[in-house]
Amino acid sequence: FVLLSLMILREQWIRAKYERQEFIHIEKQEPYSAGYREGFLWKRGRDNGQFLSRKFILSEREGALKYFNKQDAKEPKAIMRIQTLNATFQPAKIGNPCGLQITYLRDNSTRNIFVYHEDSKEMVDWFTAIRAARFNYQKVAFPGANDEDLVPRLTRNFMKEGYMEKTGPRHTEGFKKRWFTMDDRRLMYFKDPLDAYARGEVFIGSKENSYTVVSGLPPSIQGYHWKYGITIETPDRKFLFACETEAEQKDWIAAFQRVVNRPMMPQEYAVEAHFKHKP
Repeated sequence: FVLLSLMILREQWIRAKYERQEFIHIEKQEPYSAGYREGFLWKRGRDNGQFLSRKFILSEREGALKYFNKQDAKEPKAIMRIQTLNATFQPAKIGNPCGLQITYLRDNSTRNIFVYHEDSKEMVDWFTAIRAARFNYQKVAFPGANDEDLVPRLTRNFMKEGYMEKTGPRHTEGFKKRWFTMDDRRLMYFKDPLDAYARGEVFIGSKENSYTVVSGLPPSIQGYHWKYGITIETPDRKFLFACETEAEQKDWIAAFQRVVNRPMMPQEYAVEAHFKHKP
């Protein structure tokens, strides 16, 4: 999906430069830094899976992206704070070449919204507007930071996604196939890749804080169908997963190790504390 998203962005960059000549005629450029954008996008329904036209408003002044279920609605259906907003192109998952997955935190849980537009320029403009809003937010939140340090924090692609099997906390339940998404230190699992909310989320800390990842499962474990196991040990419990192939097992372990080997930043301790106090 990273390659497909790069193709969408590259196509619009070429069209902006050569077809629309935005690099020569500055007045033709989209006012991404204006701090406000509104329009209609096709949004996937949380329960029925149907894509319906919904009005979206991005407002830096309000610090949020909002969408409305009806054109004349006064109150938004959802308010997504720019502080936790992320957007990543997901054409294969959504089934549309311009599919965009928007995520944000609601009560410290990740909420997914899947949208698209028939016009790739419109979708890239929304993506760029979200990045611009995130950039201006970061400038205020981290006043001493250089622009080069802020750019990687604007939006991010997921580290890895795919199916694994998992068992419950007692390790006696049968393993169930779930769709997993690794979003930085958040490992989320879903029954379906297009679910609005995860069935569960696991915080993956650093090795200095007693988080470890090893290949294989404890010898007493039963009930799995896929034989390539992974054990993640946290300060609170062990999480057991199984992959269908050895290649998938190695890819997942490599993704987990990249996170575990990275020291935790001060703000990540607060995130870890939220996970420990979840009901």
